[in-house]
Amino acid sequence: MTSQPTPHGLLPSASRTGLVVEALRRSILTGELPAGRALVEAELARYFGISKTPVREALKTLVGAGLVTMSDYKGATVRAVDAEMARSVFDVRSLLEPVAVARTIERGLDLELAQDALNRAARALDEADRSLANRDFHQLLYSNCGNQVLVDMLDGLREQTALISVNAWTQQPSWDVEAAEHADILAAARRGDTDAATELVLNHIRSFEARAVGQLARPASHTG
Repeated sequence: MTSQPTPHGLLPSASRTGLVVEALRRSILTGELPAGRALVEAELARYFGISKTPVREALKTLVGAGLVTMSDYKGATVRAVDAEMARSVFDVRSLLEPVAVARTIERGLDLELAQDALNRAARALDEADRSLANRDFHQLLYSNCGNQVLVDMLDGLREQTALISVNAWTQQPSWDVEAAEHADILAAARRGDTDAATELVLNHIRSFEARAVGQLARPASHTG
């Protein structure tokens, strides 16, 4: 986070918190704030030109999203990504997401917004934008499933999935593969073919899990 921040002291507290959340999220997902980097309230408050309170609230939000960890000893730090984390996240997604997608297609998927998310991913200039657009696409696939508890559970994995994605892409870019899989999923949804769409979603989750876990399990000295 090396660019000069714009003073935000006159904004409402909620707006200041939101700005900090978005700025830190982007810096984490681009790798500008790497895994293990300490996030010190006082330093961030000076950087953003605001008090520590909205910074503290922003860090709590990012802890809840799974991008930041908090401990009594180290304080807030950027979350590290490893193969076990990826396995856990994608295991839960593979159990829940196909069901939610099937119900959303039956109830009505916003095809235009889903296509827009894919278009944004295709136009993305960096891994963060691409990952966030992919995140939005998947949310659209399940958000109208009619079960808010299910939506909340999947929403809780969105940021962690984005973090895993950018870490895996850093080692081996595979977004062209994911883009093709997303297009196939949306095509099945357009046809109203729920069975095909859910099978494609499950295969998509499992194939990316295999790629991500394979990359993240490699010793750092063997990656390039």
